[in-house]
Amino acid sequence: MDLPFHTLDVFTDRPFGGNPLGVFPDAAHLAPDLMQRVAREMNLSESVFLGPPQAGGSARVRIFTPGAEVPFAGHPTVGSAIFLASRLDIAPPDGTTTLVLEENVGHVPVDVRFAGGHPVSARFTTAVLPEHRPSPVPRPDLAGMVGLAEGDLDPSLPVEMVSCGLPFHCIPLRSLDAMRRAVLDLAAWRRLLADLWADHVYLITSHAEGEGVDFRVRMFAPAVGVMEDPATGSAAAALGGYLSALDGSEAASLRWTVEQGLEIGRPSLLHVEADRAGGATTAVRVGGSAVFVSEGTMKAVE
Repeated sequence: MDLPFHTLDVFTDRPFGGNPLGVFPDAAHLAPDLMQRVAREMNLSESVFLGPPQAGGSARVRIFTPGAEVPFAGHPTVGSAIFLASRLDIAPPDGTTTLVLEENVGHVPVDVRFAGGHPVSARFTTAVLPEHRPSPVPRPDLAGMVGLAEGDLDPSLPVEMVSCGLPFHCIPLRSLDAMRRAVLDLAAWRRLLADLWADHVYLITSHAEGEGVDFRVRMFAPAVGVMEDPATGSAAAALGGYLSALDGSEAASLRWTVEQGLEIGRPSLLHVEADRAGGATTAVRVGGSAVFVSEGTMKAVE
């Protein structure tokens, strides 16, 4: 069996930036163990396997890292929507169309923006609202886990575990210098985080390089075979929940721009939004651009 595939770079507007995504069309019928082996062969942060909708959406989407299937992820959601929109029989020359992706977390609505008849960006709304849990790990231990001192953590912000479908350990840093110096200690991670609800490490600082950028972030997910991710939409969604709770407004429409991937040579830009009503977060959205990079065929897949 031959499997055609495409790759897109997501959360960037140019090739070789952002987060690469492998897309396998008409492949959601494959056995999960085969999907896992294919994802491991691709060796990207995630690969997606698309198929016909099963529950009233636009398409069924299975998402695999090199090490595990995940219920939800941001750059696969954005990339899958842009890929599917490129195959629409009738595509708007400009404007927006909405697709609904059936992911393991549930139905994820995605607004895809067209320009000149081509899909250029997408923005998804999370299927679940933010869930917050306090971190049980002492701050000095978390700092040491990423090669830093406790004084490198931002004392004005909480360490917290947050999920909008995938949990992250949000660790705020006080400077861009600390962000650049961070190195994950795998032995410390195994001891401190590997068995927790949120084992993905998400570093955050309000100091950034890009013009108009609000936050710089890094994400490490060794549990699923991703040592460092160039751009993490599911973590950006968790960040939206984290920042919305800190804002605490009775009602608000909040927006942030987030940069990621610069430390590993894959600059990425993510746009995060959160709505508040009645003193609570009522919606979180994440969006960005994507570009098509390659296509090919994986041969002799059994």
